[in-house]
Amino acid sequence: MIILITELGQMSNKNPKTRLYVSDPLKAGAVILIDSNQGHHLVNVMRIKMAEYVSLFNGSEGEWLGEITKVGKGKAMVTAREKIAEQSHEPDLWYLFAPLKKARVDYMMQKATELGVSVISPVMTARTNLDKLKIEKLKASAFEAAEQCGRMSVPSINDIISLDDMLKSWPEDRALIFCDEVGDAVPMKDLTSEFDKWAVIIGPEGGFTEEERKKIKDHRNTLPVTLGPRILRADTAAVTAISLWQSFFGDWKQ
Repeated sequence: MIILITELGQMSNKNPKTRLYVSDPLKAGAVILIDSNQGHHLVNVMRIKMAEYVSLFNGSEGEWLGEITKVGKGKAMVTAREKIAEQSHEPDLWYLFAPLKKARVDYMMQKATELGVSVISPVMTARTNLDKLKIEKLKASAFEAAEQCGRMSVPSINDIISLDDMLKSWPEDRALIFCDEVGDAVPMKDLTSEFDKWAVIIGPEGGFTEEERKKIKDHRNTLPVTLGPRILRADTAAVTAISLWQSFFGDWKQ
């Protein structure tokens, strides 16, 4: 059996079969019901058995080793046994995007979560392809991506908001990185700012209208950034921009 050496310096021979995000409080002895899609996957796909182990996290109380103490039809009970890692948090980076076609929205929820953004916020623009989103489904995609990639938290996902309302309510202490290919845009590595909090905004497939571009560029917190010589699809631009920010300002530089 594999010996697990945890971040707390403990040693355990209880090898977790998977990671699960839960909304319940985590402490020694806490009993948590795993049902719905998570329960189906755990019981019917992974064939979890009594006395096997999983790891649990809720975004605020670290990661815990959980023992399967009851298995039912499409659900299981897990009892938290011991903390195996202290809580950590990703950098304070928001990702704002104009919703794309359904399959690509799911893709971006996964990639933005894996890349470590703290907030995901859909923004309605003139050329947005979708006018409504199933926020609960987006959250489920983010939960699954967080479980898979090993991060200890899950990004917050906001309801869709219009571009005008977003700009009007924008926090005074947060920079807005505008991925723009013309004018005074600079490479990400040359970006300078007095802000400690950041956000990246990516437009729709057809790009922002000229009126929208002007509104964004005229905003006091906007920092125009170029992503290179080629025209990128919206989802490619998002992955590129977040990766570059993480490399120069986020936790990739550590």
